[in-house]
Amino acid sequence: MKRKILPIIFLFCIQVVMAQQTHKEVMAVQGDGVWSLLRNSGLDPKKYVAPFIDLNKENLSSENGLFIGRIYKLPNTDEKVETADEEVVVPDSIDVRTVKATAVLEKRQYAIFGKDYSTVLVESRQLEGATFYLIAGHGGPDPGAVEYYNGTLITEDEYAYDVTLRLARKLISNGALVYLITRDNNDGIRDERILPVDHDERNYPNRKIPRSQVLRLRQRVAATNELYDQNSHKPYQRIIETHVDSRSKGENIDVFFYYHENSKYGKRLADNLQTTFKEKYARYQPNRKYYGTIEPRSSLYSLKYSKAPAVYVEIGNLKNTRDQRRILDWENRDAIAKWIADGVIRDYKEEK
Repeated sequence: MKRKILPIIFLFCIQVVMAQQTHKEVMAVQGDGVWSLLRNSGLDPKKYVAPFIDLNKENLSSENGLFIGRIYKLPNTDEKVETADEEVVVPDSIDVRTVKATAVLEKRQYAIFGKDYSTVLVESRQLEGATFYLIAGHGGPDPGAVEYYNGTLITEDEYAYDVTLRLARKLISNGALVYLITRDNNDGIRDERILPVDHDERNYPNRKIPRSQVLRLRQRVAATNELYDQNSHKPYQRIIETHVDSRSKGENIDVFFYYHENSKYGKRLADNLQTTFKEKYARYQPNRKYYGTIEPRSSLYSLKYSKAPAVYVEIGNLKNTRDQRRILDWENRDAIAKWIADGVIRDYKEEK
């Protein structure tokens, strides 16, 4: 009996594997977006965008755009589709109707983004000539805001750093020069919900972060001011500092912004960031109004003593359950970074 059954079982396994791996393929041509590609292939874009991205994520741009001449797999009609929670920030990448096939201008390698994200495709020159100093709040001996999620410690500095890395990557992909002031050489961009806590972050270029809060702030500002002077011939230099707020558990907040009251360009950047977030919420969460504010906070050390125009970005309340969805889900951290980058591009276009 065994000799008769085994070949049948083996044949069945081969058939299952072949069925799982079979996908129709199509080449992207000039003017294609994911929606048009799916529609032209006879698939409902609303239903099959997410499966398409899952199938082809290694072959898409950082904004889930197509590349001219590349071959893409089409989802099978039995692919499963999951919908996002209404309260979660919907990643901008899910709406790819306007992302067209494009040629890669350049490939760059940045080990600090981690193994899965180290390759950065420079897809546009929209930010060419712009220089950014990105600061992830706290770090080293200072974790910032802390909370427990299902019995596990989560800290502000880890999530602020992840958003900062994602933002850096998106700015670079649009041609910007980016300096990471807060740095962790062994974390990289992480897609996990729970980001393990460590204390080995360094300050640019590779300085140990001191325990004293005053010394930490001075060190950070000294690094950005030194770089600002080195790049004095570059007219557009900006500081973006990312934090996660800590308030009462019941207080749900939207992403909001601080600037120095005497900084014309800091305020303009904050205004453009807020406008961008308003538009994104109106588009992706039309039933949920955006309440993120901008206001001057001239007492904040980085805003007060930095030479470059600076903006603080607070991405949510670490203690609030709804905000935790925005902070813990990597897709939402990526969307926040993407929307900040879009706001920056808007601001830079005003400068030019």
